Amino acid sequence: MSMPQEFYQITVKGHLNPNWADWFDGLTITPLPNGTTVISGPVVDQTALHGVLRKVRDLGVPITLGHLHQTRPGRCVRGQRLS
Repeated sequence: MSMPQEFYQITVKGHLNPNWADWFDGLTITPLPNGTTVISGPVVDQTALHGVLRKVRDLGVPITLGHLHQTRPGRCVRGQRLS
């Protein structure tokens, strides 16, 4: 049995250049017209998620929103806030 794939979206204040994707381990960097940036993609486990959050902290950009989108065969849970 495989582990469910976890897809995270972290919204931060300000615009990040999409070139930061490599530093964020291949996550997608999407600047939005409202002055925020979404960092999104699959994260293998909680340790990796904490690594991403540490990188956001190190950049000094405030997190405005975080969501976990967890997909399992036959089931989809969307919009859970990060705790």
